Amino acid sequence: MQRSLLFLAVTSALSAAIIVNDVQASSHREAPSITRSPTVDATDFYVFNSYETGREGYVTLIANYIPLQDAYGGPNYFALDPSAVYSIHIDNDGDAMPNMTFNFRFKNTLANDGAGVELPIGPTGNQRMVAVPLKNVGGISSDSSAALNFIENYTVELASGNSSSMLIPGDGAMHFTKPYDFVGTKTFTSAADYQTYADQYVYDVTLPGCEASARIFVGQRKDPFVVNLGETFDLVNYVPVEGDSAPGAGDGDGFPGGITQSSANDDLRDKNVTSLAVEVPKACITGSGNGVIGAWTTASLPQARILNPNATFQRPQVNGGALVQVSRLSNPLVNELVIGLADKDKFNSSKPAADGQFADYVTHPTLPALLNILFKDAVNSTLGTSIENLAPSNFPRMDLVNAFLTGVAGVNQLATVTPSEMLRLNTAIPAKSAAMQSPFGVAGDDLAGFPNGRRPGDDVVDIALRVVMGALCHDIPVNGTPTNLGYCMPEDAPVGNVPFTDGAPINASMLNSQFPYLLTPLAGSPN
Repeated sequence: MQRSLLFLAVTSALSAAIIVNDVQASSHREAPSITRSPTVDATDFYVFNSYETGREGYVTLIANYIPLQDAYGGPNYFALDPSAVYSIHIDNDGDAMPNMTFNFRFKNTLANDGAGVELPIGPTGNQRMVAVPLKNVGGISSDSSAALNFIENYTVELASGNSSSMLIPGDGAMHFTKPYDFVGTKTFTSAADYQTYADQYVYDVTLPGCEASARIFVGQRKDPFVVNLGETFDLVNYVPVEGDSAPGAGDGDGFPGGITQSSANDDLRDKNVTSLAVEVPKACITGSGNGVIGAWTTASLPQARILNPNATFQRPQVNGGALVQVSRLSNPLVNELVIGLADKDKFNSSKPAADGQFADYVTHPTLPALLNILFKDAVNSTLGTSIENLAPSNFPRMDLVNAFLTGVAGVNQLATVTPSEMLRLNTAIPAKSAAMQSPFGVAGDDLAGFPNGRRPGDDVVDIALRVVMGALCHDIPVNGTPTNLGYCMPEDAPVGNVPFTDGAPINASMLNSQFPYLLTPLAGSPN
């Protein structure tokens, strides 16, 4: 039974990774329309069994928004859209419809009862009180935010079935507060002081009908995703195969000219992101299902937006009409390179239950064909081979349908199977501590990792690259025994056993080990 479960788990991992296959930037600016609305652009979504000490009975969900934040991006920095509704959805029975949804709504206000901080300017007899142009006018700390001119508050609604409840912070306040972005060390003294300031906005929250409390945090974080972004989208302007005998070996004994592991390859190493994080007791989200949940995040805007020709801070525009979903994310990398350009905006506005319409992108993925066009001649020249096609030839890719749309029985399949694209997590599989995690998740003999949910330290890019080029067709270790999973054969994937990589490493040691897990954001002014 144990062997069977592990077999299924590895199958799930690799095939799920393949579905996430066409990748290189999780979900940063992934569709034409969303590039015009960065404040509602979801970048990454994480769902995992909490591995903070003492929190074994919890699940953490993190939805990141506003891509490619330069820490120095003032003077207005990165407020969320007060007209939008940001949502984290949970399906616990498999109908691809949310059983629980956390809805976040934001409100921006100025100090001084909306007038903003004002200074007396001019001599006696000709003096005016004039509003300052900055969002803060002095130092800010965990002890005092008196110098803050711009305040970002939010509410959280928990919708479940036909009912909904407004969640109340444990301190009894009527709303939650988002910490001000890390504008620099003159304002906050140091990164440690900023983190102390931000930590006070981690809230304990009582959920209706739930004995244990949840935790909520919204705020700026260091972007945890790593990717060789610029060179990847320049027609993969590097050799995407490990150049060392093993990652980090530094011996150059891998593929000739192949890229080697270095954080310098991570184009997001100097970027921040805005995180919406929720930690929820497992018992309160699994319902009457089998302990597996599906989850995704969305952002929605009112259907109509009329610009105010005499705009004010309080009323720059008038919004009305029904909410329209404009951003959607669950598994990483799907909309980047799995979904065709013509359908990217359609995918962002679609519901998981309607994902059958995108089936061709799963059964006949295009990335392997693109990589063949880009690299076949170079591979044959370098290796002295005559491979006719680098791409796998097993069509249709039904293994992808199984992992991408249904989950795998015994691992991450919900009680009812409705074909749909969701990030699925088996809450019964115990979390592993950061020190014990494999960045390759299930494929690295770590059942607690991707694609059984996704943790911040899971290297989804490398997993995806390897599997899309046919790793499932070759033997993989199952309980230490090389095993063919039966989807296809080695001759179907001539380069399926090649260690493809973008050269940008990530693992759990590069992140925090407590909620909300992501690192303190980078300072806009570090000195």
